[in-house]
Amino acid sequence: MQSPRLALAFILITVTLDAIGIGLIFPVMPELILEVTGRTLSEAAVWGGLLSASFAVMQFLFGPTIGSLSDRFGRRPILLGSLVIMSATYLAMALAPTITILLAARIVAGIVSATYATASAFIADVTPPEDRGKRFALIGAGFGIGFVLGPAMGGLLAGLDIRAPFYGAALMAVLNLCLGSLILPETVTDATRRPFSLARANPLGAFRAVAHLPGLRRPLLVFLILGIAMNVYPAVWAFYGHAQFGWGAGMVGASLALYGISFAVGQVALVGPAIRKLGEHRTAFWGIWVDIVTLAVFGFLTSPLGALVVIPITALGGVVTPALQSILSRGTPADAQGELQGLLASLNAIAMIVSPLVMTAAFRAFTHEGALLHLPGAPFLLASALMVAALLLHVGRRRAA
Repeated sequence: MQSPRLALAFILITVTLDAIGIGLIFPVMPELILEVTGRTLSEAAVWGGLLSASFAVMQFLFGPTIGSLSDRFGRRPILLGSLVIMSATYLAMALAPTITILLAARIVAGIVSATYATASAFIADVTPPEDRGKRFALIGAGFGIGFVLGPAMGGLLAGLDIRAPFYGAALMAVLNLCLGSLILPETVTDATRRPFSLARANPLGAFRAVAHLPGLRRPLLVFLILGIAMNVYPAVWAFYGHAQFGWGAGMVGASLALYGISFAVGQVALVGPAIRKLGEHRTAFWGIWVDIVTLAVFGFLTSPLGALVVIPITALGGVVTPALQSILSRGTPADAQGELQGLLASLNAIAMIVSPLVMTAAFRAFTHEGALLHLPGAPFLLASALMVAALLLHVGRRRAA
C-alpha cells in the first residue's frame, strides 16, 4: 500500500474537486428552474426542494449499500465508478429541456454520490482513532475550499450562459476521475475486508447494526437533527438572498464563497485545537450553541452587509460534524467503517429529504403573495429551534454517560 500521507492528499484533492463541481451549480439553480418551468420564484423554490429531496432519497436508500460495497471491494473502485456516472449526470442537467430530465438526472446522481462517505471511510482506514476528528475536519476544509471556488466560478460562468456551470461541473468530475485513476491507492486490506451482506446493506439494517454498538444511538440522532437544521443553507439560501437582499446569481455565489473560506479556515484552525483542549463532546456542545445563535440571527436579519458579517461566524459551528464523526468512528470496529460512513450518508440523506421540503415550504408560507407576515428568514428560525433540540439530546447523552 502507498503511504497514508499520499492517500490523505489524494482524498483532500478529490473532495475539493467534487465540492467545486457541486458548488458550481448552486447559484444558477433558481434561474434554471424558472426557465424550464415558467413558474414564480416561490413555486420554483418548491421545485428546488423536490429536486434536492429526490437526490437525498436515493442517497438514503443506497448509502449503506455503497459503504458496504467499499468494505468488500475497496474504496478505489467505488470512488472511481461514482465519478464516471456523476460526470454523465452533470451533462444531462446541462442539456435538460424540462424539469423531468433535471429530476431524472438528480435521481441517478443521488445513487452514485458516494464520494463523501467513501472518502470518510478512507480517512478512517489510514488514521489512528485519536486523530480522526482532526482528519475528518480536513475533509470539511476541502469541501469549504471547493465551495469557495465552485460558487464563484458558477457565478462567473452564469454570465456566459445559465447552463455553462453544469458543463464546468462535468469537467471537474472528469478531471477528478483522471487524477484518481493515476494516484488513488487502495486502503482496504485482507485483514479489514468484510463479506458483503444484503441484510446490512440497507438503511434499516445498517442502523440496527451500528446503533446497537454501545453509546452510539444519541450521537446518531444528534447527527440527524444537525443535518436537518444545517441543510437550511443549501435548501433556501439562494431564494432567501434573492427575497431578503435582492441578490442575483453573482452575489449568491460571492456569499457562498465567503462561507466556504470561513468554513475551510475554521476546519483547519479550530477543530484540532478544540478537540485537544475541550474533547470531542464539549467541542460539539459549543459548536451547537454557535449554530443556534447564528441561525436565529439570519431569521431576522435585513441588512445585506450584516449577512456578510455573520457568515464567517457561522463557520465556528463547523466543529460539530467532525467531533460527532470522531465519537462515532471510535465506537465502530475497523471492518465496519465503510458501513458507518454509509449510514451517516443515509442519515444526512434523510436530512436532505426532510430539510428542503420543510424549509422551502416555510419559505413559501412567509413569502407568497398574501402572506400574513413577510419573513424570508422563517426557515432559519425553524432550524435554530431544531438545534436547541440537538443540544438537549447531546447534553442528555453526556449526563447518561
